[in-house]
Amino acid sequence: MFSVSLDADTIVERRRLRRKLSFWRVLAFIIAIAAILVVAGIGARDRFGEQIARVSISGLITDDWKQREFLRQLGETERVKAVILAINSPGGTTGGGEALYAAIRALSEKKPVVASIGTVGASAAYLAAIAADHVVARETAITGSIGVLFQWANVVKLADTLGVNMRTIKSDPLKAEPSPFDEDTPEERRVIEDMIADSHAWFVEKVAERRGLSVDEARRLADGRIYSGRRARELKIVDALGGEEAAKTWLVTERRISADAEIVEWTADDTLEELGLSGRLATAFAWIGKLDRIVARLGDLAPLEGMVSVWRPQAVED
Repeated sequence: MFSVSLDADTIVERRRLRRKLSFWRVLAFIIAIAAILVVAGIGARDRFGEQIARVSISGLITDDWKQREFLRQLGETERVKAVILAINSPGGTTGGGEALYAAIRALSEKKPVVASIGTVGASAAYLAAIAADHVVARETAITGSIGVLFQWANVVKLADTLGVNMRTIKSDPLKAEPSPFDEDTPEERRVIEDMIADSHAWFVEKVAERRGLSVDEARRLADGRIYSGRRARELKIVDALGGEEAAKTWLVTERRISADAEIVEWTADDTLEELGLSGRLATAFAWIGKLDRIVARLGDLAPLEGMVSVWRPQAVED
């Protein structure tokens, strides 16, 4: 009888311990989920209430699908009532500038967008700025540089010095031209000049359309020169002087955005869904890792190919 009683007590005790263990496991799971939600809340900057999303456009502009998809999803995010584009870029590829321009125009159809040019917003970055509903710039900002360029190296003399003779068989004389291993022909230069002129005309048309200028007026401003923010305001290629606070003031006074709306930094790494459980979990892990952000930064180092619309000081040639 004693051994049977002991076995029964042992079974009861084990069941009791098992129930305690289950309780603590459930509690630990709840605490873990709560901690993740807190982290997600921190990573998402506690996105409750009306917000003005601050989106940074910096570095070289390329054809970035992730950035365009981010802007599309931002347009569908209910808590974001307006967007400020914080621009600090010398420009980039013509294709990248065109794609970004189209993405910003699509975003502006869903909510007000203001471009704020800080240190520099030139060439393709200026194209992105005029896609917004309103453009502000610092008085000393560098903007303009409305134009397109195409560069290539010619190494004929160097190849001759080294005794290198590049041989090519091609279907037509203009295939793969200009070549760095051949002297340019008038016809080759004409082809490149025609392409540049057509792309430049497209750029000028966008400036005229978005800035309320005639094509002739826009063309006179689009000779490639850069302008200070103050001069750009006089020429009507930006709307106002100031920074992001001036951008918010315009949103409040002209688009009736709440003055209490907080300016919140948004990036392509943020979860753009309405912060359901799955959205918060995704944001939490993205906030902890930030690997995509590092990769995006490294992407700025990639070489540009094709035509570019970019401002950069040129070295003096001998």
